[in-house]
Amino acid sequence: MSEQLLVGRVAKAHGITGELAIDIHTDVPDERFTPGAVLSARLRDRSVRPVTVATVRPHSGRLLIRFDEVPDRDTAEIMRGAQLLVDLADLPPSDDPDAFYDHELEGLTAVLVDGTEIGTVREIARSPGGELLVLTLPDDTEALVPFVREIVPEVDVKGGRVVLDPPEGLLS
Repeated sequence: MSEQLLVGRVAKAHGITGELAIDIHTDVPDERFTPGAVLSARLRDRSVRPVTVATVRPHSGRLLIRFDEVPDRDTAEIMRGAQLLVDLADLPPSDDPDAFYDHELEGLTAVLVDGTEIGTVREIARSPGGELLVLTLPDDTEALVPFVREIVPEVDVKGGRVVLDPPEGLLS
């Protein structure tokens, strides 16, 4: 089985016709969630099933999606919490040197401009204010770092590191 990338998560059922409210975990929802697109849905019980996008529409910062395989509210309730995944092998390479897939950043070593190692990128969190690097620090605490050029001036995926230039107090 190939590696998969999280592109969305089912937040809840919406209405009575099987529509689902989806939290978006991709920068390109228009590419990932188009009618006819087939995704893998990993349910809470860890089982995986293919789902085909039938309809999609924006709603309050989420997408409302109807899948061919989810015909009613009862089936939609089973989907609550499901992770929506795509195969990494199906992703096109990015033409933008400043664009990264989440999986490329996860696991990178976070270092300060002077080379001091400060932690590891655990994941990318999306908030209304923008993307955040979620770092695991050496003492197993967590730090949130805005993923903006002023604070993260360098991302070296091949070298396995992100360089941070945080303002005073951000990491303390």
